[in-house]
Amino acid sequence: MVLQRTMAWGALLLLGACNSGGGDTPGGVEDSTAALAINDSSFARHIKMLASDSFEGRKPFTKGEELTIDYLSTQFKQLGLQPGNGSSYVQEVPMVEIRSVPAGDLVIKGKSGSLSLKYLDEYVAATRRVQDLVKVENSPIVFAGYGIVAPEYGWNDYAGLDVKGKTVLVLVNDPGFTDSTLFKGRTMTYYGRWTYKFEEAARQGATGVIIIHDTKPASYPWTVVRSSWSKSRLYLQTADNNLSRAVMEGWMSTESATRLFQLAGVSPDLLKQAGKKGFKPVDLGVTTSLVINNQLKKSTSHNVLALLPGTDRKDEYIIYSAHWDHFGKGEAINGDSIYNGAVDNATGTAALLEIAAAFSKAKPPSRSVLFISVTGEEQGLLGSEYYTTHPVYPVAKTVANINMDVLQPFGRMKDIGVVGYGQSELDEYAVEAAGRQHRTVHGEPDPSGGWYFRSDHFNFAKVGIPSLYIENGIESVNHEPGWGKAQGEEYNHVRYHSPKDEYSDSWDFSGMVEDARLLFQIGHRLSTENTFPEWKPGSEFKAIREK
Repeated sequence: MVLQRTMAWGALLLLGACNSGGGDTPGGVEDSTAALAINDSSFARHIKMLASDSFEGRKPFTKGEELTIDYLSTQFKQLGLQPGNGSSYVQEVPMVEIRSVPAGDLVIKGKSGSLSLKYLDEYVAATRRVQDLVKVENSPIVFAGYGIVAPEYGWNDYAGLDVKGKTVLVLVNDPGFTDSTLFKGRTMTYYGRWTYKFEEAARQGATGVIIIHDTKPASYPWTVVRSSWSKSRLYLQTADNNLSRAVMEGWMSTESATRLFQLAGVSPDLLKQAGKKGFKPVDLGVTTSLVINNQLKKSTSHNVLALLPGTDRKDEYIIYSAHWDHFGKGEAINGDSIYNGAVDNATGTAALLEIAAAFSKAKPPSRSVLFISVTGEEQGLLGSEYYTTHPVYPVAKTVANINMDVLQPFGRMKDIGVVGYGQSELDEYAVEAAGRQHRTVHGEPDPSGGWYFRSDHFNFAKVGIPSLYIENGIESVNHEPGWGKAQGEEYNHVRYHSPKDEYSDSWDFSGMVEDARLLFQIGHRLSTENTFPEWKPGSEFKAIREK
């Protein structure tokens, strides 16, 4: 799952606080009654099982995957849902697992000396190339600003630059983070995501690409980079074995970048200059070399699909999604090497089962409802990417996607957040459902983090399907102001993507249950209508849907 936001939400959009939970609101009594099937006891049962040590952190290709997909398939079958992929509850997702281990330090040489960066402490590096060993040898390092080519914003950091054989050093996020007049201001565009930086460097023909980490624009600390990159990584299999990608992809700490600039004899002010229009890339006059040894394993992971057929509009589909995977076993912290992923994302997976149970209690919907538990989210949204590029059901007939990634056990909240608020008409569905619970709806507190690109809904949006992704509120019903924010910060700094993300019998499930009921009501309403929600003007996904 993507890092949860903990900054102040800012001014709330009071968009539905006055509605009551009566039966004359859209959806009526029927969905409210069925929503009672969503309860804390079954929520706890599912999470406790999925996050148990026996599931070994639910990493694809492991015993944990086998146990997880068997558990989910069995649960869906017991609810009376049909297999979602023909006669099967699973969709095969061909992947390759690459365990990249650099052979020592990242060595950088200049005219005045050299610099050696320690793996994990000061840099991380890996390769997507399906080869036993890759080498970067005496590759000149070029500082290419933000590493962005964005014609619509009049921006090209690679203009006039030939990076073949070279390693590009780039900043995280996009220029709008420091200058609100550029791009979308503090709202990160996809150009700011690390995935884009790697993709663009490969398109430019670079041998290597290294992102300079900075906690604020990245929105997570170095420990998250270290943890994620210390393990083997998964990628979708490709016909060219990813040879079109850069030989090396990696990150270095801000402190390491400062030392590199000192070695190169350039001012750190170059970082600020990179955020101004007209910036030209700078050859730093240093070279880098690195050998990366790889352990390779091609195998097949699985998405789990279950279908509730509709009646008179059964060829139209509502999709609920949640990723079942986590990191498996990794670097031990205080002697614990199992990354259980209880909050991230056993909670969302349990919510998927809970909402399916609610639909099974309701009157059969007009439209079909598809429940997908996808694989490989933690490795780059791989399962959802595979489904949306290999859809079992037509994209044009898919009404909407409702995604669940991290439901916090903090109890009931007065508010709820919509990530990417303003993108589609699904916002209004969320407002109506929240109003029935006497709750307010608001957008992201810090859109500079690029949260809309960090969970599986993004892949559905990329093919034009309006997608809704909510996140936990922070204004607690039962605690003093600021308590919810503090709980979120504790999760981010102590448990996120660590072995400490474990299930506890002390959890308060009331807020989790309320959020799941809200999402059920939104999907139930969509399943009874005959119109399609649309992207709003200005959304980058509107043209895709209309096409």
